[in-house]
Amino acid sequence: MIKVLVIDDSALMRRLLAQILCAAQGFEVVTARNGGEALAMLDTVAPDVITLDIAMPDMDGLACLDQIMVHRPCPVVMISAMTPDRPRETLEAMALGAVDVIAKPNGAVSLEIDALAHDLVERVRTASRARISPALRLRERIRARTAARTTALFATRPQIVSRTPAPQHDTQGVVIVGCSTGGPAALDVVLTALPADFPWPVVIAQHMPASFTGALAQRLDRICALDVSEVRRTTPLLAGHAYIGRGSGDIVLARRDQAIVAMPAPSSAAHLWHPSVDRLVESALRVIPAPLLAGVLMTGMGADGAAAMTELRARGGHTLAEAAGTATVWGMPGTLVAQGGASDVLPVHDIAAALVAHVR
Repeated sequence: MIKVLVIDDSALMRRLLAQILCAAQGFEVVTARNGGEALAMLDTVAPDVITLDIAMPDMDGLACLDQIMVHRPCPVVMISAMTPDRPRETLEAMALGAVDVIAKPNGAVSLEIDALAHDLVERVRTASRARISPALRLRERIRARTAARTTALFATRPQIVSRTPAPQHDTQGVVIVGCSTGGPAALDVVLTALPADFPWPVVIAQHMPASFTGALAQRLDRICALDVSEVRRTTPLLAGHAYIGRGSGDIVLARRDQAIVAMPAPSSAAHLWHPSVDRLVESALRVIPAPLLAGVLMTGMGADGAAAMTELRARGGHTLAEAAGTATVWGMPGTLVAQGGASDVLPVHDIAAALVAHVR
């Protein structure tokens, strides 16, 4: 039985979320009306997973999440309505330690909640298996336990990076990265460790709604030496750049006038998760020789990317799987390892150095 604490200031939303989870069976649901009430309940309820609204009065979802991760770390799934500020706030939540995000229905919640049901159940169930790193917010936890003043996470966040322009030539090789649950935090670690003159472009399929991938690209662009952008149109690949597939659809590679380009594509019904890692790798293998491809499969539920990256390795490409010890969910990389498709298995903080060594 998975114990879920649902935190939302809307009585209707609390009731609907609880109904969905209880109907799916295997869940025990407790609700809280606001962040303060939830924090007071943490030790007695001892939830396996928390769903948390962002926009709440008195203590908003970010402040509540900050306290949860300092005082009693637990997998948290953010449930966010789509307003102009929400993508940025949701990514800040993931930097604070949330493992996943679900978009609330845009229309009348009572009429559209059924469309959310399957996604909610699957993501909460997956979050219950998520691994919260013992090092997450460790400094703040130690200070809180000794009654010292807690240091805010964002006071120590990376500042805008000074970039050295990379050579603006067409690429000879490409790095392909796939991730899902826990992926934004893993991308932070890997991309910020790559130098501005990294010679191969990096193309990323991160499972995420379309509302969030643009904000994710903007945030990574601020903290990375690489230029990071969301792919909204046919875009030639250049060294020193990273390209993120637009959420809810797919991203594919193609050849145009001898140049390799990334293109947005409608989501394929043949693939379960989007942007699809398998589809991205399959498209890359059609236009680039396998030895000039490096695949990285990081944290995420399911098996997306494992089959295509196993084929990539069989054809002579190089593949890296994130190790279980650092993955929030060792589904996608774990499947790659089980299939014998990983050239190397590394903790997330060693992946960038391995890519630099391989490419150079």
